[in-house]
Amino acid sequence: MRATVTVSLPEEMRRDLDRLAKEDGVSRSDLVRESLRHYLFSRRLRRVRQRLVPLAQRQGIFTDEDVFERIS
Repeated sequence: MRATVTVSLPEEMRRDLDRLAKEDGVSRSDLVRESLRHYLFSRRLRRVRQRLVPLAQRQGIFTDEDVFERIS
């Protein structure tokens, strides 16, 4: 199911949106949808990371190298 959301944008941002949509050959809606999808994914990832970093640090995991050593 789809819902319509109305968003107010500053004129310059709307022009940028139109330009990018035209360059990419997609609609404004497609571009906004994809941008929002990326934003929401990033937010979820940051939240998970905020919860897991303290747990990892208690186990002596501080860097990506520490993670790779543990899983290798």
